Amino acid sequence: MQEEARRGWDSSFGEFSEVEKSQVLTALRSSYPDSTSSEDQSWTVNIPLLQKEVRQSMQVDQSIRTCTAVLEYQLPMELRRPDAVLLVRGAVVILELKGEVDANDAAIDQAHAYARDLRNYHRSCHDRDVTPVVVPTRMLGLQRLERNVHVCPVDQLDELINDFDSQDGDPINATEFLSAKAYKPLPSLVTAARKLFLEKRPPQLWRSIANTDDAVRAVQGIIQEARATRSRRLVLLTGVPGAGKTLVGLRVAHAPNTSPAEVDGGPPGAIFLSGNGPLVEVLQYVLESKAFVRPVKAYVNRHKDRPSLVPNENVVIFDEAQRAHDADRVSEVHRAKGRLSEPELLIEFAERRPDWAVVVGLIGGGQEIHVGEEGGIGLWVQALRESSEPESWHVHGPRTMREAFDGLSFSVEQALNLEQTIRSHMATELHEYVGRLMNPRPDAAASVLPIAQRLEREGHDLRITRRLDLAKAYLEGRYADHPEARFGLVASSRDKDLEPAFGIPNGWNATKQVKYGPWYNDPEEHGEGRSCRHLNTCVTEFGAQGLELDAVLLAWGTDFVLRNGSWSNARARGYRAPGPVNPWQLRANAYRVLLTRGRDAHVVFVPELSCLDETYSYLVASGFRPLKA
Repeated sequence: MQEEARRGWDSSFGEFSEVEKSQVLTALRSSYPDSTSSEDQSWTVNIPLLQKEVRQSMQVDQSIRTCTAVLEYQLPMELRRPDAVLLVRGAVVILELKGEVDANDAAIDQAHAYARDLRNYHRSCHDRDVTPVVVPTRMLGLQRLERNVHVCPVDQLDELINDFDSQDGDPINATEFLSAKAYKPLPSLVTAARKLFLEKRPPQLWRSIANTDDAVRAVQGIIQEARATRSRRLVLLTGVPGAGKTLVGLRVAHAPNTSPAEVDGGPPGAIFLSGNGPLVEVLQYVLESKAFVRPVKAYVNRHKDRPSLVPNENVVIFDEAQRAHDADRVSEVHRAKGRLSEPELLIEFAERRPDWAVVVGLIGGGQEIHVGEEGGIGLWVQALRESSEPESWHVHGPRTMREAFDGLSFSVEQALNLEQTIRSHMATELHEYVGRLMNPRPDAAASVLPIAQRLEREGHDLRITRRLDLAKAYLEGRYADHPEARFGLVASSRDKDLEPAFGIPNGWNATKQVKYGPWYNDPEEHGEGRSCRHLNTCVTEFGAQGLELDAVLLAWGTDFVLRNGSWSNARARGYRAPGPVNPWQLRANAYRVLLTRGRDAHVVFVPELSCLDETYSYLVASGFRPLKA
């Protein structure tokens, strides 16, 4: 039986036009049980409108009855879903219905993105006319074309359908379109993405001066050996933040001829996965492609409920593998059946490959900031021990990993330890400095002050102020003559005082609006609020982890304060039940992340609140120099 893509409904136009609305609603709710009340309301309103337009189009041409209507189709290797896809003769028509009187920029861009991604990543759409249509259901007047997107009143949709019906082209096969195996990046897109990464070397990705060559050669050698011997390997690459782990993973993913399938125009033989959504967004933005970089959630969603679906890729690279979700978190985030962790799922997917497979885990430390990320390397050990074929796996890692995998086949590869090839001495010093700050002792300030002084001499500036305007003015002045520099505002997600009292937009509603690709990369003149340089939008530890700026403005919150010489998280926002094992540690890790995102400088704004006085004094005593007005 062929595995099929996820969708809420599909049928011929004839069947869709005649079926009861309740039957379609039942199918949609069954396919998407986690749908919101607003989604359900939208379905209830829009289904009859679509049925009416399809009926009217058939009155003009009865042969159109055999065309296909698909509702809530999940794009290949994505979690996004257009409202409807109509397969009309040789055309693929994307419909996005909005309960508005006209289409705004967001709706037009959304529909355009759906069509672009179907053309680029769906094997049945590479050579097809894929047309985006926004349907404002309260719009009056005539349809129009805006930025290659049709804006069409709902009562004229039947005319538009008949226009597509009259066009030439071989009818698209609905079964092939709805196949779960439809994911295939356009070969020219793969070539362009690889060329951009390997030849042009985007500076945002290659900025690290780490010597990653030895690690890349080691991983590629293991991949070649696995391919030659038709075996399975788990490769674990360790390193401190900033050591170049992500760069190694991207270099391996973009290396040519990872899989023989590529030679025949197949999909790339390797994929880079991350649970860090902002990192994925930034990488895709810089690379101008999704061919090699995908969210782990989309990858798991694609394979988890389709046991016979064999992954396209022989090589899967998982960034921040020590933060992989445990079984409880997987059940919540991925809605996966059974009780499996992310490592167990990735190992099981790899075992579906009949030839060979390599899973590469990039391992950091001290960055677990989500609930369910505290299992660490033990989850990978468990995944192999409990796999269906543990004897078929061979593990490669640095010497420090050997004991954890006792009893399993293990080879020591010291080139897989990037702690010996970090990008600079200063980076090591910064992480040591911040690590000590998070663990205050009676002599803590005195013990870290020499490190702060060395950082200052080597060009990394630590500044502090209790005036937000002064902090902003410092960064704007410092980089006024360097438009290519990037500096931005960051804050903890668990603080509840910064936004209402000081206008720091670190709340959920504000930060979810941030577009990370433009925020980290666009110059200041590219629109108000898009670039981090405007300092009017904010990212939290979730938007900053794994990413860097030239300088950071950290607004220190009341969720992590010094009280009588110890860090307290008593004022932090709470977690939903059951909550993390150690919420204090997640707060400490969050501030560790926020204090290590800047290459040149960290400017800390500590609000004028009495509960933060001890924190301010401690940071000053530890080497943060107060800014002068």
